[in-house]
Amino acid sequence: MAVQASEIKKLRTEQRNPATLNIDLLPTLDMVRMLNDQNRLVADAVDEQAGQIAAAVELITERMRKGGRLIYIGAGTSGRLGVMDASEIPPTFSMPPEGVVGLIAGGDNALRSAVEHVEDDPLAAVGQLKYLGLYQNDVVCGIAASGRTPYVIGALDYARSVGAGTISVANNKHSEIGRHAEIAIEVDTGPEALSGSTRLKAGTAQKMVLNLLSTATMIQQGKTYSNLMVDVKATNEKLQARCLNILQEIFPALERERLAKALESAGGRVKLAAVILKTGLPPEQARAELERCGGHLRRVFGEA
Repeated sequence: MAVQASEIKKLRTEQRNPATLNIDLLPTLDMVRMLNDQNRLVADAVDEQAGQIAAAVELITERMRKGGRLIYIGAGTSGRLGVMDASEIPPTFSMPPEGVVGLIAGGDNALRSAVEHVEDDPLAAVGQLKYLGLYQNDVVCGIAASGRTPYVIGALDYARSVGAGTISVANNKHSEIGRHAEIAIEVDTGPEALSGSTRLKAGTAQKMVLNLLSTATMIQQGKTYSNLMVDVKATNEKLQARCLNILQEIFPALERERLAKALESAGGRVKLAAVILKTGLPPEQARAELERCGGHLRRVFGEA
């Protein structure tokens, strides 16, 4: 344990932050500002990894076009962030729930409560991936602030053994998980405001990276038109109104009543309604045209 403790102490995410040594002595307002000053550093750290993130997006996009999935896997905060990002993709982009999956050490119970020692078991990840039927067109994205979590390393090694794509997301340079992945994203967020509390800057950076990975991939899949979410699911009144507003942005000259009628004939699908309005085709033919163009409105409209 002594050797392991000394190794962990070397990690930047575990070191003491000289900028926050007196944080517990400050008035509340100054404390909040000090914490947020540390948050300001995160976006620049993420930007330094833009090239690696772009390469990861291209890998995911390539595999998804072959029918593959994106599978996030991590322990603790890292696992929770992966599950959260995965759960937001279906309603935002009409992606089937199995298209982007989040796995966490300890299973769903670990989403709300800490489960002891599970992150130290690499075989636990292998079991979860086997249950999913991991295969070569999938991409596994292992997330670990420390960059050394055995559970994540086990997942990446198994993914490589079946030919799946592998991506690592860590918050320390030259990470162990990076050596087990095809593409290593290493966002160096430095010492935390509270030593070792990687739910802070490291977690924020991970959230940003996962947002970039999933959002950019969905854009590549034709899930947007310009910066409009044309594949959003209208599951409540707010989203129903948003769908109409999106159509209004695409067709500003058309009356809202006509837009609503097209949306209804399209079964609430904005993208299909847009094709109906643009081409005048009935729903079934409009759907066929959309499929012919790979789901990209730009291609249907002759703008790609």
